Amino acid sequence: MPSPAATPDSRASSLRKVVTASALGTTVEYYDFTLYATTAALVFDKIFFPDASPLVGTLAAFATYFVGYAARPLGGILFGHFGDRLGRKNILVITMLMMGLGTFAIGLLPSYGSIGIAAPLLLVLIRLIQGLGMGGEYGGGVLMALEYSPPSRQGFFTSLVHIGTPAGVLIPVGLVTALDATLPSGSYESWAWRLPFLASLLLVGVGIWIRLHITESPEFVKMRENREVHSLPVREVVTRRPGTVVLSILAKIAESGLFNIYYVVAITYVTTELDLAKGPVLLAVLIACAVECCTLPLFGALSDRIGRRKVYVAGAAFQAVLAVPFFLLMETGHFWGYVLGMTLGLGVGHGAMYGAQGALFCNLYPVNIRYTGLSVTQQFGATLGGGLSPLIGTALLSAGGGHWAWLIIYCVGVAVVSGVAATRLGAGEAPDHLTRPTSAPHLPEGTKVS
Repeated sequence: MPSPAATPDSRASSLRKVVTASALGTTVEYYDFTLYATTAALVFDKIFFPDASPLVGTLAAFATYFVGYAARPLGGILFGHFGDRLGRKNILVITMLMMGLGTFAIGLLPSYGSIGIAAPLLLVLIRLIQGLGMGGEYGGGVLMALEYSPPSRQGFFTSLVHIGTPAGVLIPVGLVTALDATLPSGSYESWAWRLPFLASLLLVGVGIWIRLHITESPEFVKMRENREVHSLPVREVVTRRPGTVVLSILAKIAESGLFNIYYVVAITYVTTELDLAKGPVLLAVLIACAVECCTLPLFGALSDRIGRRKVYVAGAAFQAVLAVPFFLLMETGHFWGYVLGMTLGLGVGHGAMYGAQGALFCNLYPVNIRYTGLSVTQQFGATLGGGLSPLIGTALLSAGGGHWAWLIIYCVGVAVVSGVAATRLGAGEAPDHLTRPTSAPHLPEGTKVS
């Protein structure tokens, strides 16, 4: 832990280690969930739900995908509690192991044809464990970066952690695309889909090694020394700040939900309803995720200059306007259409919201309840957004006879709801965030700290 006498070089070195460790954790987190989503869209209906029609089988696979999301709020509350009472670092080691080992286990799971109904039941159990771990992972990783950062650059450094999200999409989609393109026809569907799941163990090993070599958040250490630890942080969050919790959850829904619409539902739409090759759209996702790795820190830095809320709301508004053009671009069936649509959706719309989100949401809560507050916001919002959007999107496509008209209403609706909710979030807004201490005393909700 950097002490007050620590040199600028030592503080910068600690910050780099923390940001790297947190970004790797986010990469593992989204590698696990993205790999599952990709494989669910492409082959899990045949591996674990072979008796259903293609669309119904996909819905069943996405329902299992949602199980992982459904466990996230419980994981957020559980690990948020211990993260606020015992510290951030050790909790992050536990959550990474839960997610990474779960992904490895899926790679070893027998198919429905081998062990019958036990296969999807085991899949559900693994997804529950992963969801619990993921529920506690995000909050601690972002908080470590924020609590090591100077207040004037919290937007930038927390956005670096968020690069783990497109990177966590880029790596598994790249592996899936490479395997599908290079192996003999039918190999990926029959056995090679397991390889990316097994390879997750490498990421976990690197992430654990780095996390064991970082120190506890200095703000948490100071808070514990001042005896400001709450015995039940979730009670403080829910009873003292209910308005903040509700608004931040609503603000989160579009960021998480539309990310999965662009990625999960769009792949399903192109490959099942339009009956087009999956290779070009997967490559377009790769390009868009690579672009977002670059745009996230730009939007994070912009949020430090003009305000986190302004950047976040602008991203929501952009995605509301993009809804119709996005699906028109998907319908072209051309590679350039996929790339343009995915890049605008992921690299610009999602990038703006996600780049500003870390510092915006973290500063809604004081240090002694921050892990719990951020985890509740993130995990309930992600469950209602990203967890439900593949189910809702696929169901709306089915209800519309394979056309996206009903789906557009959903996309625009969640973007508007999240944008309006974000306009009511006053914390983390420049220039207030430059002067407000991040370890502010516990005040009633709505009290301004100057």
